Amino acid sequence: MIADAPTARRRRWHWHWRTLDTAAGGLALDLGLYAVSAIFAAITAVTSTLLPHRAWGTVAAVGYLIATLVVIAQLLLRRRSPTTRLAGLPARWAVTGFAWASAALLPLLWQSIERASGRTDRAQEEVLVVEQAGTRLLEHGTPYLGPDAIAALPPGEQLLGYTPYQPGMAMFGLPRALADTWWTDSRVWFAVGTVLALALAVTALRRTPTTATTRTDRQRDAAMPHRRDAALLRGVQAATVLPICALTLATGGDDLPVLALCLLALALAAADRPGQAGLAVGLAGALKLFAWPVALVLIVWGLTRRAGTRVAAGAIGLPVAALLPAMLVDHDALTENVLRFPLGHGLVTSPAQSPFPGYLIATAMPAGRLIAAALLVAVGVAIAVRLARRPPRTAVATALICGYGLLAAIALMPSTRFGYLLYPLALLTWAPALHRRVDTPTAPAPDELSGRTTSA
Repeated sequence: MIADAPTARRRRWHWHWRTLDTAAGGLALDLGLYAVSAIFAAITAVTSTLLPHRAWGTVAAVGYLIATLVVIAQLLLRRRSPTTRLAGLPARWAVTGFAWASAALLPLLWQSIERASGRTDRAQEEVLVVEQAGTRLLEHGTPYLGPDAIAALPPGEQLLGYTPYQPGMAMFGLPRALADTWWTDSRVWFAVGTVLALALAVTALRRTPTTATTRTDRQRDAAMPHRRDAALLRGVQAATVLPICALTLATGGDDLPVLALCLLALALAAADRPGQAGLAVGLAGALKLFAWPVALVLIVWGLTRRAGTRVAAGAIGLPVAALLPAMLVDHDALTENVLRFPLGHGLVTSPAQSPFPGYLIATAMPAGRLIAAALLVAVGVAIAVRLARRPPRTAVATALICGYGLLAAIALMPSTRFGYLLYPLALLTWAPALHRRVDTPTAPAPDELSGRTTSA
């Protein structure tokens, strides 16, 4: 069997990434991750114009620095004794846990406590918006203000009157509506939801059996039981320790439970549990629109396994069930918040403006918004054609399509944020952990990217 050129390139890329990922037992990349993160946090603490970000950087830089020093010590121990447990996979998991606790959870708790004590510069606007949505949901049955109510607000407060999320996001604001204390800060509950979803994802993948079909494969899998855990560790690092995720959770946080639920859905897909995968991505879609493309690709994956209906029942049913009450209470408010505002037709303009190609095209060229929108539609059509011609047959292929698709969409959206990159970065890093059979670096993996075998 001879692989075609694209397949050969993918295998070469996969081999190079695995070589980098496994250098020094994975510690080399760990060292780079923590060291670069420490530098990023220190720069943020000194230069950021956002006070919550500066506060995060002050604490996170120390945590990342300690993690960096620990990895240096692990490398020295490994050099002296290659089989030492202090440099093995369990120890790397422990360092990852410490790094996340010190760079994300500790700053989050510190800022939540200071905010409860009266500091007004210890939370991003997203935190206030979600908590206000929770209060409105409790009092009025909908998390949204109508256009007339938003227009009646002072000009400086109209932006905070919008809730550009799906109705389920307001659930994280309910604790604050019941009690005004540090533990009711919506970020605390974002962190709880993130931890639960990631823990379920890790458990699902660890319980997923390999699909070795030959004696050689079975012997290889038995001889290297740590390889899947190593890939899983790297995926967890991308969703937790990576500064873009740690900073987001500590200062705003609303994207992290959405991301974690998407990763859980892909883990359940890898475990061949399509119904549960649909429920997980449906929960994510009930929180934020960013999960909807992931739900669509997962439904297509389900169709290849004759389980499309089971995936769609949760993936579509849960977001629709979350939207119906808000639509019945005030459909105009729902439309204003979840459609008009994100599309740039609200009473105020979204402040999401990062210098990606879509934003630069929209602001620097005549009819730039139309051009950026056309490019975005073209990418959507290309992905739709890809799904129709070669639907993803594995969780790996599903994760890669979602990751690259969201990366292209974020790059071309006229209004976007750097923080949104956490979605494609985490999804693409999560993909290797979804393999049903783990191969050695010297043996090319099956063509899971395309979901088909090579042709003669």
